[in-house]
Amino acid sequence: MRKMKSVIFLIIFMTVFFPCSHCCAQSSSGSDLVNNAKLYDGKTVVYRGEVIGDIMARGSHAWVHVNDSGMVLGVWAERESVRDIRYTGDYRAQGDIVEVSGIFHRSCLEHGGDLDIHAQTVKIISPGNVSVKPVASKKIYWGTGLSFLTLLVLAALRLMPRIQNSPKV
Repeated sequence: MRKMKSVIFLIIFMTVFFPCSHCCAQSSSGSDLVNNAKLYDGKTVVYRGEVIGDIMARGSHAWVHVNDSGMVLGVWAERESVRDIRYTGDYRAQGDIVEVSGIFHRSCLEHGGDLDIHAQTVKIISPGNVSVKPVASKKIYWGTGLSFLTLLVLAALRLMPRIQNSPKV
């Protein structure tokens, strides 16, 4: 009985005073990962953000770029794990929000020394959507006016040599 109490006390003591921050995934922001790259290098991290740009397939894997408040990190993932991503963010669409769990590399030797995350799991948190933004009427007026002005200038430039070469009376 005494031995059992000692083991329980030791477990509680170790849990309270020596939490194992490196033994489980740490949820991190992009700026935290970049600013503390040495600390996170080789560790499992959880990174959440919007998928932007194109999904670039490379054999059995693919590159996915994930944007977290302006900080974009490259994620190297198995093609199968990113096949359900429907929307990638650009000026026409809001990309899917994903949560990536994987190994963070400060300087990945496999990928030319780039900072990246090798994904173990990619989970879609919320789907993206197409965003239709109407063109402001001011832009239409300015575009029409400047196009008309450009045509006038081009017509004047084409007529100028004819006027200069015409016989004088």
